[in-house]
Amino acid sequence: MIYSTATVPVNPEGETPLTRAQAWAGLVLKARDARQFLPPGLCTRCVVTEESATHIVREATIGGVDLREIIAFEPESKVTFFQATGPREGAIVNELFEDEAGALQLRFYCYIGLRGKESGGPEEQAEQAQFDSDKGYKAALLSALKRTRELLAEGAL
Repeated sequence: MIYSTATVPVNPEGETPLTRAQAWAGLVLKARDARQFLPPGLCTRCVVTEESATHIVREATIGGVDLREIIAFEPESKVTFFQATGPREGAIVNELFEDEAGALQLRFYCYIGLRGKESGGPEEQAEQAQFDSDKGYKAALLSALKRTRELLAEGAL
């Protein structure tokens, strides 16, 4: 199994501040269409196929891999991506929270396995290394916050 986590400040010094509601709006938009929030070219297709008050189902192509995700929302707090199909199984979470100093933070964490692969095997080890690298999910968090600020500046948030 793969467990990975990364946390970034929502409002680092020198950046346009985001409120919790604005950061949340960005996370919801990212869940609905990841193409504009992930690093360029990473997500090439993202379509919501089902929708309810508490969750959506989307089909996407991310990193050249087709997948289907059930995405649950805990308003202004947490977005959980359940991997229904694709190479991974498990959950990926994006969570907004205040740290001990009251500063808004965005945390990613996941607990997943690779379908059809040995638990702890070389494929999972390589995936773990990618998730934990500066080009992994930390980069995705930073990219999502950057895009949220751009949408805010455009008046589209």
